[in-house]
Amino acid sequence: MGAKSSGSRQQTNRHRRRRLGAVVLVTLLLVGFVPLAVTAQADGDAGGSVVVEEGETVDTVNAFAGHVVVRGTVDGDVNAMAGNVRIAEGGSVEGDVSAFAGNVEIAGTVEGDVMAAGGNLLIAESGSIAGTLEAGAGTATIEGEIGGDAEIGADTIVLGEGASIGGNLAYSGDLQGNQDAVSGTITEDANVGPDVGPDLGPLTSWLFALYGLVLNLILGAILLALFPYFSRRVAAKGGSSPLRAGLAGLVVLILVPILLVAIAITVVGIPITILGFFVFALICWIAIVYGWFTIGAWVLSAAGVESAWLALVAGLVGGALLSQIPVVGALLTFLVLLLGLGALSMGIYGNRQRGRDAETRQTTWAGGE
Repeated sequence: MGAKSSGSRQQTNRHRRRRLGAVVLVTLLLVGFVPLAVTAQADGDAGGSVVVEEGETVDTVNAFAGHVVVRGTVDGDVNAMAGNVRIAEGGSVEGDVSAFAGNVEIAGTVEGDVMAAGGNLLIAESGSIAGTLEAGAGTATIEGEIGGDAEIGADTIVLGEGASIGGNLAYSGDLQGNQDAVSGTITEDANVGPDVGPDLGPLTSWLFALYGLVLNLILGAILLALFPYFSRRVAAKGGSSPLRAGLAGLVVLILVPILLVAIAITVVGIPITILGFFVFALICWIAIVYGWFTIGAWVLSAAGVESAWLALVAGLVGGALLSQIPVVGALLTFLVLLLGLGALSMGIYGNRQRGRDAETRQTTWAGGE
């Protein structure tokens, strides 16, 4: 019977090693997912620098890069989002220039219009714009020629001695320098600046919510596939005792950071604390997924539907929608974190207790034999 007990322990150890390996796999997948996604986006037309060399002619330039430089000729438009955008002296753009950059410099020739948004804008002495200029910047310096109207919104606007604006100037900010450079009227208008398109704030918020939903679905699918019974037990504990689970989650959320900070007091404990906070952040993410999974399972159960996978999808999709409600969404997410963290902690504690009870029964049985 001793041999049978030993074999049972070996089987238990193998089972634990498999689960440990699965946890490591989940961690690697989750930690690696975001960098891999970001790296994949770098494999397009974007690059460190986009340069149209002197003597080179291209149709158009559409670039997302660190630096965009035009020394040659662009027959069409230049649309660039970059750290620096420069139409160099001798460079020529036959169409329009739309630039969003930290620094925008026009030292060459632009036959169309220029729309620029950036930290610094310079129309150099050698630069000329046949059309209009619409710009928003921290500092805008005009030393060259603008054939049409100019609308400039900036903290500081400097008109150089050699500047020339053939049309009217509408501005907001501190206008300095040679105001005789303006052929038309000069009007101060707080509303001027580049119209960069519609307000993308709500769209951006929903895009981030969609991205978060995809990540949560991937994490939830991995957890449900690797730990199906444990995941169901976590949902059952949270659904049957939500208040108890929420209070347990609050205790864990308070005590774990305090414990990690206490460990950091010792020099040896600093690396442990750093790793501990990383692991705890991952656990909190898992807890949020389990929290919405618990709510999804509870709602479906009330409707007479029993499906773990459907509960996962319903819970996470519903959570993604509810989290977009101002103020209320953040509060709901926090409460779901407490629910999931408490249910997860109770599930882990229950597993440990069952494991100890099983080992105790095996030891007693072997001793009795």
